[in-house]
Amino acid sequence: MNPYRFYLNILLALFLIFAGIMHFIKPRFYNRFIPEFLPKLAVNYFVGLVEFLLGVGLIYAPFQELAGKGTFLLMIFFLPIHVLDFWKEQPAIGSKKLAILRLPIQFLLIAWAWYISH
Repeated sequence: MNPYRFYLNILLALFLIFAGIMHFIKPRFYNRFIPEFLPKLAVNYFVGLVEFLLGVGLIYAPFQELAGKGTFLLMIFFLPIHVLDFWKEQPAIGSKKLAILRLPIQFLLIAWAWYISH
């Protein structure tokens, strides 16, 4: 693995581990992103666990490629949630400006996960 990919891999892993832990520490924050018809606590904890495990997988060499592809798929899965959030009268992320800023960040995360998984 080249040095750039190595450091990007570690940085994304730390981001995912942190985000996964935050799902357990501050679950209410994430409730606004979860559609009303889904069980909020169960979905929140499940996504937090998935993020945490993907982050750990990005650090552990035998699982890096698989975790990278899983992270790519997770970021693709999150994209419509952030698009829908932008169209809400009161976005979950806080304001319309933050919601629009979140979209290019999501594309960056998608590209990042793609890069480290290939």
